[in-house]
Amino acid sequence: MHAVTPDQPADTAASSSTGIVVGIAVIAALGGLLFGYDTGVIGVALLGLGRQFALDDTTKQLVTGAIIFGALFGCLATGPFSDRLGRRRMVIFVGVVFAIGSIASAMATSVGWLVAARFVLGLSAGSSTQIIPVYIAEVAPSKHRGKMVTLFQFMVVFGITVAYFTGFVFGEHWRWMFGLGVVPAVILLGGMAWLPESPRWLVAEHRKDDALRVLERVRGSASAARAEVAEIETVAQKEPTGSWKDITKPWIRPAVIVGAGISMFSQITGNNALIYYAPTILTKAGFSDEAAVLGTGASTVLVVVMTVIGSFLVDRIGRRSYLLWMIPGSIVALVVMGWLFQGQGPATDFSRWVTVGCLAAYMMLNCGSFGVCIWLINSEVYPLFVRGKGASLGAFSHWTFDLIVTLTTLTLVTSLGATHTFWLYAAISVGALAFVYFLVPETMGKSLEEIEHELREHRFYPYQQKRLAKKREA
Repeated sequence: MHAVTPDQPADTAASSSTGIVVGIAVIAALGGLLFGYDTGVIGVALLGLGRQFALDDTTKQLVTGAIIFGALFGCLATGPFSDRLGRRRMVIFVGVVFAIGSIASAMATSVGWLVAARFVLGLSAGSSTQIIPVYIAEVAPSKHRGKMVTLFQFMVVFGITVAYFTGFVFGEHWRWMFGLGVVPAVILLGGMAWLPESPRWLVAEHRKDDALRVLERVRGSASAARAEVAEIETVAQKEPTGSWKDITKPWIRPAVIVGAGISMFSQITGNNALIYYAPTILTKAGFSDEAAVLGTGASTVLVVVMTVIGSFLVDRIGRRSYLLWMIPGSIVALVVMGWLFQGQGPATDFSRWVTVGCLAAYMMLNCGSFGVCIWLINSEVYPLFVRGKGASLGAFSHWTFDLIVTLTTLTLVTSLGATHTFWLYAAISVGALAFVYFLVPETMGKSLEEIEHELREHRFYPYQQKRLAKKREA
């Protein structure tokens, strides 16, 4: 790494450092592409797998849920390891395990083998949701942190889109679909060879000089790097590296509630349920396999577009405001979709395509809001000394409720009917809206150290901040 020399023009240094940070974020976020591809591809592969292995709804849910079950273990184990070994090494681990799991899935000769291979993929998927947002957040400057961290979510939805269109091209050749996951894994491993370690982890490990060199490179200014290291040191000296028990401290509890809560609501509002099972649900509505896959794939393209827009909006209007604007629209889409599925489901071509439109609107507004914010918020709200474990807890909440939804969606649709299932998700979304309004703080434009200070001073929740503002006015 090279420090910025005093005679280097400021604008040149700033431009160079911004390019470096973007490069770091893009390469690291390839783990999100792997996560999105391998979780999304099952929705398409089930059509061919179901016929080859004669899968019923329960077995389909088991095959789909295997990756999520593995993710529960992956996300919890990654936190302590990332605190001990470093963020960069754990991202490399993500790439290696993804490659192994993809090859094993493509070679599966039985349902049991496939479930085991998907479990291995889950270990890496869970790790990626914990470590990559934290790594990017700890490297990115505060004013661009929202855009940089949401690159991970962009890669997730882009990976899902690639999975659906890959499925459309390969049809029932599911082995090729699974095997192609090796390609981005190899690219991630190659890119990580030159990426630096997190400067905040380096400071926590008493490697100040190494942290300074990284920050000089990614900030483009030696003075800015020294100031940031001093701020990180001030916070890092307050607490040693934390244990799981430290997560239960009363002053950290608000961060746990927000991080785990936003992750929970991202799943129980039906987000991944429709990503995993949309082709299956659309075929029951009268669409052919090809039309169901193509319709869902087109919906994921719109999610990608919304994710790009959202990545800029979270740094313009804020994380909390963005969620409050988007969630109501997703509720309306669910209510209309439920109404269309009454009786025998959409009965005309027009109503079927309105259903696809509602599906697209829901995925745009729900995935485009929660998806953009959950990993960003979980990488921001925890104090440095427990950030790895805190992000693991948020990821664990995400995967736990993802598993519950995955194992119950088709059963709910069969027992309650699609109409009442969609309306149930709509009711839960109303609860999610209230949660965001009352408890989720605004973190836009604040350094990670400033957010930690607010947490320590008990002015983290929106109502605490409003109460403090009224006191100051009085």
